[in-house]
Amino acid sequence: MHVVPGLKVLYFGTPVVLISSLNEDGTANLAPMSSVWWLGQSCMLGLGNNGQTTANLLREGECVLNLPSSAMVDAVDRIALTTGKPVVADYKAKQGYRYEPDKFSVAQLTEQASDLVRPPRVAECPVQLECKVISAHPFGGPEPHATAFEVEVLRAHVEESLVIPGTHYVDPLGWDPLIMKFCEFFGGGGNVHPSRLAESWNMPHQLQSTTV
Repeated sequence: MHVVPGLKVLYFGTPVVLISSLNEDGTANLAPMSSVWWLGQSCMLGLGNNGQTTANLLREGECVLNLPSSAMVDAVDRIALTTGKPVVADYKAKQGYRYEPDKFSVAQLTEQASDLVRPPRVAECPVQLECKVISAHPFGGPEPHATAFEVEVLRAHVEESLVIPGTHYVDPLGWDPLIMKFCEFFGGGGNVHPSRLAESWNMPHQLQSTTV
């Protein structure tokens, strides 16, 4: 039987991304987000309009999407209630947000120079995607409260141990992304069912179900 609970949030499960961008003074901002999806070499990001990252992307047109593994959950959580905006919005302050100009230090993560864009990568992240902004689309009703950014991935950096030898594919059993489901963190990387789509695409791996 289905019920109609009137869900407050719809975060059924998406990868956590640490998105790095440049502030107006040239320093780096780092923000966790999880409203994201990819198709081909393009990516769509959903960001609130009051965030520093949104302002940085609109002004600079560049970012790096750093994908943490589930083992990095502590680092992500350290900056979960921080903002790069000096003036903290009232609703964020009530939620416990505080202004933090140096999020890399707070997260205990390392800046790593990018190849093609100005914002730095997160050295500890197994996957780092250098991106440029293609377009921005305000959304969220008559008075938009968020922006959907279309970005193009210019260069992907992947930890060598995650790449299936002799291919350009990531090993899905080795890659354990940090997942956000209904505002809680999840990980584990266990395969729960064979994929017919993977079979039809001739993906170079054999997965075993962990279900009983």
